[in-house]
Amino acid sequence: MEKTIPLMVIDMQKAFDDSSWGVRNNPNLEKEMEKVIRFWREKDQPIFFVKHVSDKEDSLFQGKGKEFMDFISPQQKEYVIEKKVNSAFIETNLEEHLKEQGWNEIIITGLTTNHCVETTTRMASNLGFSPIVVSDLTATFNRKSINGEEYSAELVHEMSLANLKDEFAKVIHSNELLKIVKDV
Repeated sequence: MEKTIPLMVIDMQKAFDDSSWGVRNNPNLEKEMEKVIRFWREKDQPIFFVKHVSDKEDSLFQGKGKEFMDFISPQQKEYVIEKKVNSAFIETNLEEHLKEQGWNEIIITGLTTNHCVETTTRMASNLGFSPIVVSDLTATFNRKSINGEEYSAELVHEMSLANLKDEFAKVIHSNELLKIVKDV
């Protein structure tokens, strides 16, 4: 592979296994994410594992909750970025790493579509990067509107992707992602 395209895996952490989040879409996310991580490693492509670590003592992103899910085990040459807010670019060295290597395109995956994935993608675009969000490698949870109406996780997910599509990122399916990487 001649071209380098970093894979960003956002917040795939044990905190999201907590039942308080409610109903999540994309139940196959972990299984599919594991395949893509393995594929990226086989192609010797860079991977950034982003981890949310909260300062709040009562946060789910403390203790065991801040640990990566069991299927994720960053290897020595891979990057681990710890963040305290929704964007992986704020108060981290992510932008510096990407620019130092001359990596403009970034593949963005992870949890949750409408929070950290969307925020990181918007900021990546605003910083001049060309983000590619993989629709089936992201997921979210049901949300309540300001009027108390519950929106399904799938609707929230689709709306977040619609917000990003074409204005902030290219949005693709993992089948298309694997083709892009194989063609490089």
